Amino acid sequence: MSWITIIWSMNAGACFALAGVCFVVWCRQRQSWVQLLFSCSAVAAAAIAVIELAMLHTETAERYEILMRWIHVPVWVLALSFVAFVRLYLRAGRLWLAWSIYGLRTLSLILNFVLTPNINFRKVTSIRHLWLWGGETASLPVGVPNPWGILSFVSLLLLLIFFVDATMTVWQRGDRRRALVIGGSMISGAILAWHVPLAIWGVIHVPFFLCFAYTGVVVAMGYELSNDMFQAARLARKLKESEERLNLAADSAHFGVWEWNLNEDEVSVTRSRRALLGFPTSGALRFENFISRLHVEDRDRVRQAIKDAIEQRKVYDSEFRVVLQDGRVRWMTARGTVQVNGYGKPTRMVGLSIDITARKQAALEAQRQREELEQMRQQRTALLEKEVAERARLEREVIEICTREQRQIAYDLHDGVGQQLLGIALSAKLLEEELCTERPAEADKASAIDQLANQAARQARLTARTLEGADGVGDLKTALESLVTSVSRNCSVKAMVNANGSSLPISPPVAAQLYRIAQEAVHNAVEHGGACEVHINLAFNHEKMLLTIQDDGKGFNVNGNSDGMGLRIMRYRAECIGGSCEVESTHAKGTIISCRVPLHAEAHVQSIP
Repeated sequence: MSWITIIWSMNAGACFALAGVCFVVWCRQRQSWVQLLFSCSAVAAAAIAVIELAMLHTETAERYEILMRWIHVPVWVLALSFVAFVRLYLRAGRLWLAWSIYGLRTLSLILNFVLTPNINFRKVTSIRHLWLWGGETASLPVGVPNPWGILSFVSLLLLLIFFVDATMTVWQRGDRRRALVIGGSMISGAILAWHVPLAIWGVIHVPFFLCFAYTGVVVAMGYELSNDMFQAARLARKLKESEERLNLAADSAHFGVWEWNLNEDEVSVTRSRRALLGFPTSGALRFENFISRLHVEDRDRVRQAIKDAIEQRKVYDSEFRVVLQDGRVRWMTARGTVQVNGYGKPTRMVGLSIDITARKQAALEAQRQREELEQMRQQRTALLEKEVAERARLEREVIEICTREQRQIAYDLHDGVGQQLLGIALSAKLLEEELCTERPAEADKASAIDQLANQAARQARLTARTLEGADGVGDLKTALESLVTSVSRNCSVKAMVNANGSSLPISPPVAAQLYRIAQEAVHNAVEHGGACEVHINLAFNHEKMLLTIQDDGKGFNVNGNSDGMGLRIMRYRAECIGGSCEVESTHAKGTIISCRVPLHAEAHVQSIP
């Protein structure tokens, strides 16, 4: 037997063996399409080797033409398998190039059987015998090339470009070993395959060895696939060891790991969780077996949560109760994710479960304590509200008492002291008239007494009106002007009023309270602050009115203990008319009291007698 027959036969046998192994793997793992593509490639390479061997020993031109026609079938299978393998396994290669190769190779195959004798030759005229080593001879075709053969050569060029582009993509992605092994072998095979068109055109005189160019690619592909299977086997061993460690960790940490195969409806859980639920240590579990251990009130809710997680591809998270064989109830929480296959179809759920009975009991105890604290808070709040209401009542009584006493003093001044002073003035006037002719010096003294008595009577009437409040004046601006006039005349203090407009848009009760606030502020500035100047400013817009009393006195510490009855009464009066009172004071820089009252507050005014 010649060495050519031995080598080409060994090539075909090796390819058939590799194809058989990968086909068996694909039969067991139908989702591994690269195994099927590799089997197709290896079978095609073996068929090319068999046909090439027959071509090398062909003696007639007619038989050579037939073999040249049929060799295009495995070449077509091989090209399509290579391109699909690159797209699926390496995830590289431009899609438009792949479809161009598919189209050109398919068109070439069709034309190959349409044209006579084939797409490469119009006619094979003779067979040339090439002498090789060892005295062996190989048959070479001599004939007229077919112009349509350029299609197959263009497809070979596109195949080379496709391999180069895919190899560069894989290299740039960082997977350089696969780029060198698979990509390099495919590029080398595509380059070596160019000896066929060169031999057909008569450029070189060599026998066809296309099978060896593609067998190298098949070997490289098989090496990578076998390496992947070896890695998968090693990972399976590690996974088994990891599962043992996981079971140990789960037993130590009191949590369970579970997995649900959706296609076969098989549930697997760790040993500790099986024992807790009362399942045997081995054997298949179904989803309904697990559901049967749940509390009756929780079953439908858990089913719906799992259904939503599978349909919406979201995380499953649920809490439920488990009824043990002895009747005890344990609280569990489970969390898992849905895994899908390459087509987006859910295939399994994996997750873990934790016994949270102690946490639930602690939560119930905390809830009970919170309810007790809330009850205590409500009771304490009610007491505080009662104390605040009582304090407000007392402050109101103080204000009412102060108001009544001021009014009583005003009446006493007007009806008592004022009338007595008028009597003294009248007596002094009569005495002056009697003494004016005979004793003019004593008459002058009587006139002075008359003037002093009248002045005292006017001061008493003014003080009475001031103590009675702004209601008697009618207009807040007028009342404030009277106040500052009295202060300026009697206390030697420069006081002034600045008000926007001649008429203020407020009701008499509001004016009364604002007057009382201004009166108290001016009194404090003069008596306690030692002020030399006091400015009262009234301003308003469409929403609120602002009353400001500013002095240049010695000031006081607002945050200290100087918050006496007067400031509290001012704030309370402002609240009674729906406003607020703010105090700003610093030592040696005076005091500013600002009272803001909404113009619509008349409906909410609380009157103070």
